[in-house]
Amino acid sequence: MTGKVYLVGAGPGDPGLCTLKGKRCLEDADVVIYDYLANPRLLEFARPEAQRIEVGKHGGGKHVDQDVITGLLIEHARAGRTVVRLKGGDPFVFGRGAEEAEAIRDAGVNFEIVSGVSSAVAVPAYAGIPLTHRRFASNVIFTTGYEYPTKEEPAVRWAELARSGSTLVILMATRQLRASMEKLMAGGLVADTPVAVVRWGTRASQHTIVGTVGTIASLAEAEQLQPPAIAVVGQVVRLRDKLNWFERKPLFGRRIVVTRPRAQAAEFAEQLEAWGAEVIPFPTIETVVPAALDRLDDAMRRARDFDWVVFTSVNGVRVFFDRLREIGADVRDWHRARLAAIGPQTAKALQRLCLRVETIPEEFRAEAVVAEMVRAGVAGKRVLLPRAAAAREVLPVQLREHGAIVEEVATYTTTLPAVAPELRALLLGGQADLVTFTSSSTVQNFAAIFHDQVPRVLAHAAVGCIGPVTADTARQLGIRVDLQPRSYTIPAFVEAIVQYYSAGSRAVRRGD
Repeated sequence: MTGKVYLVGAGPGDPGLCTLKGKRCLEDADVVIYDYLANPRLLEFARPEAQRIEVGKHGGGKHVDQDVITGLLIEHARAGRTVVRLKGGDPFVFGRGAEEAEAIRDAGVNFEIVSGVSSAVAVPAYAGIPLTHRRFASNVIFTTGYEYPTKEEPAVRWAELARSGSTLVILMATRQLRASMEKLMAGGLVADTPVAVVRWGTRASQHTIVGTVGTIASLAEAEQLQPPAIAVVGQVVRLRDKLNWFERKPLFGRRIVVTRPRAQAAEFAEQLEAWGAEVIPFPTIETVVPAALDRLDDAMRRARDFDWVVFTSVNGVRVFFDRLREIGADVRDWHRARLAAIGPQTAKALQRLCLRVETIPEEFRAEAVVAEMVRAGVAGKRVLLPRAAAAREVLPVQLREHGAIVEEVATYTTTLPAVAPELRALLLGGQADLVTFTSSSTVQNFAAIFHDQVPRVLAHAAVGCIGPVTADTARQLGIRVDLQPRSYTIPAFVEAIVQYYSAGSRAVRRGD
């Protein structure tokens, strides 16, 4: 059976600009073949077992020949796989998507185009530059700033562009920026026409240089501007000072490492990105559900034995109720048991199942759960505690001290995940501004991954911990803690991060 290839536009960088259809394709993919320009955050939409193949290139760096790329697409599709070719921007806007589609069709393989948000449109918007405006421009022209030397004659007619009176958006602008500006001036465009060049647009590393047709090349050379970048030429650039919204966000320019487990990282990452940060997913925990859950199954068949069930994580809720379905049990059997949750996210996971949570402590840690349950009455009560293997002993020990009969059931284990070499290199290269920890396990595993290189990773990065237990673990491992929220929730953690940087802490922004 022949598979299918989806040529999916990844957008220019901000993962929020990937379309819903693009996300669905990634979720269904068996193989994802992606460019350097596609934000690696989008790969999180793909199933863990999906194969991921990077074929991108940048400047004089890693390069995969086009015929090799098309060969991979055809090979995997012919093997019956669903293939996503993830391309930066839009596949049909200076992305060689048409060439790939032609080769796929010639090979007799089915394909589909999933349009993306082109950098030609999104990058100027994120730089505060409208492409059209009633006072400044009624037309816009998209062109390339780079043409292959093998072409018999240039396809870009610069003299005509110079006389058009339109906003010009020049993609792949960096290499031949000076030559492009000189051709525009030779064609009659006045030297003081405003120009903006934007590198890595829509990302936290976005960097914008503003000048004129006569000065922009020298300004870019002085800053050693590297690809990828686009240039916008025209009077609309004058509106940037007023309309520049993205670069004014409090976390703009910050690279923040999220060590939270992959399945729980989405909400945290989205909130940080909403404030302008670039999130580096670096999960230090992988949740593994054992093949056999005999003790949990036994407890589920004795639902009427328990007075309390205490959930300490979203993972615990997920595994518990997945297993309940798998063995064909009835949730109504648990009608007499009262539910306790260690924090609001765990409580929300239960509430989404239409279950009322009776105990959520103000402090989201084991000691506070015990105090709340003691007030509600726990002496002589049977308590089921489904949670991770090798979790802290504080909760069962203190409950027993107050007269509870506690039955602990390991519902999952946590292990160290495989770390992508490029992520390890990025952190060792000092590219992070902030490393965040949301549990003691994330700290311990981070330290286990980097061993004696932890000081090097954190030499130029701040450290944030979600609560006192996590912070204590960090300090015990010799890790300095720079910020901690007053309440131990993800929204409070994000707020503390915003306040930390708004106050001017670690003020240097990364624009590499």
